[in-house]
Amino acid sequence: MPTLLLRSVAPLQAWDTQSNFSIRTTGREPTKSGIIGLLCAALGRPRIEPVNDLAELKMGVRADQEGVILRDWHTALDVYKASGRQPAYPKHPKFTTISNRYYLSDAAFLVGLESPNRALLETLQDALRAPHWMLFLGRKACPPSMPVYIQNGIKESDLRTTLENHPWFGMYKKRYDKLKKDNSRGVRIILEKDDGERVHNDQPISFEKGNRQFAPRRVHVDWIDFPKFAEKEVQA
Repeated sequence: MPTLLLRSVAPLQAWDTQSNFSIRTTGREPTKSGIIGLLCAALGRPRIEPVNDLAELKMGVRADQEGVILRDWHTALDVYKASGRQPAYPKHPKFTTISNRYYLSDAAFLVGLESPNRALLETLQDALRAPHWMLFLGRKACPPSMPVYIQNGIKESDLRTTLENHPWFGMYKKRYDKLKKDNSRGVRIILEKDDGERVHNDQPISFEKGNRQFAPRRVHVDWIDFPKFAEKEVQA
């Protein structure tokens, strides 16, 4: 069954499934809802359109660089109230709203999407090569630092095999050697499986504003040997 590959690399990423305004967390790897949202942006698909076809893709993630959690103490000023004008929210007692926003720093992931529908994967590959709207990794403040698109990114192998065999795509051999030395367990992978031991609430149903809906999704976490290093892989 064919698998489409894409990159998720940036100074900051944020993959969240449970935030409110004052505390915005991030998971340790890309969520399925976030990746499907990215694909919708690449396709130019509005939020009101259904995502059933994309939600049927089976997703896997390989964590080439795990990243570090960072916290941003964030303030949002009510400029209307601060200037003495009628505030946008008259009952709100404060001029400034404070929130804590968490990000995943210096992380790099290889994402795989498996489907029997090769035509759909080819459409997605073309959209990632020339996206309709700007792509971001979780939040709009997190643009990718490397192309999401991978040249020849459709592989004729299942999800796990594809993630195991694709080269590590970082740019520096010294970093690769250090990661390989420091991580004796190998590289973490997260595979969507019906009998997976973990449950993530990130199966997208609707992205419509005011009616966003998600369902539980089961995943299996495992460890694989470090993939081979291939410097040319950084090129789109």
